[in-house]
Amino acid sequence: MVDHVDFDGQEELTAAAVARRVGVGRAAVSNWRRRYDDFPQPVGGGPSTPTFRWADVATWLENSGRAEQLAKAGRTETGTEALDGPTGGWTVRSGVAEQAVTSRESGDLLARVVVSLLPASVTAGVASGNGPFPPSDDLPAVLDSACAQGTLLLAVADRFDNRVRLLGQELDEGLAQSATLNLRGHPLTGPYDIRLGDSLRGNRFTELLGRAAAVVCEPPFDRPDWPADELTLDRRWEFGIPAPRDGELAWVQHCYAHLRPRGIAIVAVSPRTCVSPSGQAIREAMVRSGALRAVIALPPKMSSSGVDAYLWVLRRQHGESDGHPIVMIDLSAVPDMAEVPQQFAVWQRLYELAAASPVGAGRHRPGPSVARSVSRLRLLDGETNLLPSRYVTTRAEPSADDLARLTGQVEALYRRIGSGLPRYGAAGGGAGFSFVTLAELERAGALTIRQRGTEPRAGDVLVWPRTPSVVVASGGESIAAMASHVIELDPARLDPAFVTMFLRPEVDAVPIHKVLGVLGREDLRRCRIPRLAIDGQRRFGAEFGRLSELRDTLATLARLSATMIDHTLHGLTAGILTPDRLTARPTPTPEENL
Repeated sequence: MVDHVDFDGQEELTAAAVARRVGVGRAAVSNWRRRYDDFPQPVGGGPSTPTFRWADVATWLENSGRAEQLAKAGRTETGTEALDGPTGGWTVRSGVAEQAVTSRESGDLLARVVVSLLPASVTAGVASGNGPFPPSDDLPAVLDSACAQGTLLLAVADRFDNRVRLLGQELDEGLAQSATLNLRGHPLTGPYDIRLGDSLRGNRFTELLGRAAAVVCEPPFDRPDWPADELTLDRRWEFGIPAPRDGELAWVQHCYAHLRPRGIAIVAVSPRTCVSPSGQAIREAMVRSGALRAVIALPPKMSSSGVDAYLWVLRRQHGESDGHPIVMIDLSAVPDMAEVPQQFAVWQRLYELAAASPVGAGRHRPGPSVARSVSRLRLLDGETNLLPSRYVTTRAEPSADDLARLTGQVEALYRRIGSGLPRYGAAGGGAGFSFVTLAELERAGALTIRQRGTEPRAGDVLVWPRTPSVVVASGGESIAAMASHVIELDPARLDPAFVTMFLRPEVDAVPIHKVLGVLGREDLRRCRIPRLAIDGQRRFGAEFGRLSELRDTLATLARLSATMIDHTLHGLTAGILTPDRLTARPTPTPEENL
């Protein structure tokens, strides 16, 4: 619910927003409205959520002797601005008095996706709307330990409005200030607290360890190293001490360490973290404990750093492990990043799909689906590879029968080519061809070079800036009018295939055509073809047609052969085929081919 609107500088707030700004409970604002007739009247909103012009409220506070409330405007009960902390950094907490006008760009897609994975239980027990407003310290805490400009926290505010405390830490002072200003200017933000410092070396939220309702984080992918030597004994490494180059596993455990029982963390990691040998022991511990609940492969370049991102969904166990399988979701092939779910209900349907489609104990993966559930035992049997593509396939798996049919098609093509390979006799001695130019043929009426822009008809010869440069037109070509020529032939005197095949090397040899891709009309008229009777032309044309068909057949054979080999290799590695070769079928006789 929007509780802060600004029309042309006339700021409007709901009663809840007024209460937060002046540091009182919602009941106090309700009492002022009932007891004082001069309290400003609503200027917008609806009966249940009226809005008030802040300038009018501020004037009323001053005129009614409540200047202390006006002085506190913009602060919460604990709102402070301090320069303190063990790292010597500064802390800016929610509601500093000075006003800042910020413009928030359209929400980052990754942030909306991450936050949509958080369940409604994050705010369990917190009333919404006009219900009782608890003290800020009693609100559920959502933490981002690498908050940058606060993009993830802003998405949390969009999702849960003022029913959560937004907490962030950032190493870069400028980004931390931006995060503070962005949260201050967001109309739905409740209490917030942005602190400066290195989250791994100097955690500024140690009081939140084991208490956060949720953690969202996109760690810095460009800094894989972490201070392993300095933090060996830190109690955050619940699943093991990461190797020096496994900084993302340190971030994952840092986030997990702040979760309360049943709290949820959504952490972005790179593909390397899902498979690196140095991190296998930590991945095993996370899987075995039940902390890891899901891994989601996102479309390429979706993260703010441009690195391919995978989301790890973690949940702190409460009591014994429940044996829940790991959900693997592969959205890496989604053509449009905007199609990635941004609503929790959609993720729930994908989770349900995964539960209904478990990956078996064997090596074979079932049919195509973007979501599968994988048992922990299956994941622990090997290198604990956490790439969803290892267990999920988004394409249809060919069966053994499919592969057999494909192999049969390839065999038939090989037989066809074997019986049709060309063998031609040597040309007799003599002077060879005599040639005639297209200009001479045009003057004789054997052909017409038509005006530019003329649409070709079937049987015309088309000269255009494509490969091949000269073709027999089918009548359906879309041409570039100013760069193409259409030659109309007299079929009683010229064969289209003959003209095309002899004209092509002539056109390709013209220098201006090779440089600019455009052939002038006079250049075309100077091109030559052999002077030959129509019967001889047709014999050449028929052979040209057979060779073109053979070339197309060979191209099809190459494509099918590569496809057959790829599918067969996949079938062997996926458990669809065995390495036992079947007896080859005998080559059919000509009578059997009829």
